[in-house]
Amino acid sequence: MKKSAEMKALPIISIYDGSEIGRVKSLVINPEKGSVDFLTIEHEDWQVSVKAIPFKKVVGIGEYAVTVENENAVIDLNEIPIANQLVNKKIKINDTRVMTRKGQMIGNIQEFYVDDETGAIVSLELQSKDNTYFLATEHVLTFGKDILIVNEDAVEYFKDSFDQLSDPEPVFEEGVEALPQQHALETIKSKQTELLAGKRVTEDIYNLEGDLLIAKGSSLSESDIKAAQEAGPSVFVDLTMNIK
Repeated sequence: MKKSAEMKALPIISIYDGSEIGRVKSLVINPEKGSVDFLTIEHEDWQVSVKAIPFKKVVGIGEYAVTVENENAVIDLNEIPIANQLVNKKIKINDTRVMTRKGQMIGNIQEFYVDDETGAIVSLELQSKDNTYFLATEHVLTFGKDILIVNEDAVEYFKDSFDQLSDPEPVFEEGVEALPQQHALETIKSKQTELLAGKRVTEDIYNLEGDLLIAKGSSLSESDIKAAQEAGPSVFVDLTMNIK
């Protein structure tokens, strides 16, 4: 897992010949998928066109460098319409305001965390009422140019640290102690199913092995949602980013 700030300005190294291709200039966000799809490159000899590396071509992101197999990983954004469109959308996350779907302003994004294997944006770090909180991106509805929209109950899922995001949600009732963790986890999954059931899928959803899990245009059933939950967090986030 990497903070966005930890990736910017890192040198990009070709494994093939050990040469430095350039440095990471910016992260190109795909707002529909909630992921970093490209890393743009800063290089003193490339002044005319914008060069980038598709995230799927990144071999590794270490403390001191980003590695790729060779210079063939570099593309010219002007030659890839989809990539160029994403750049022109100018979606940024840091310093973006956070609003619930009913219009309540709840904070401002300070930083975001990226799965350095897949490029999926997994968590947001935000300032709210002079406190810093962390929120998993499964609660995000829209990565907008000016505003990031979250579920109405997102505040209930604020965590005090990034590590707490992997902990099951505690469930409390008046006069009753917290339910066992497994029961709590099942309660969360049940709530997710309730919120998503019947929604229409706008893009094909694949599991981590690349197999089609849910076809575009499908109306989500309980079994579809369960399959996405069991496929892993990144797959479930991909599903929540592609429904209407």
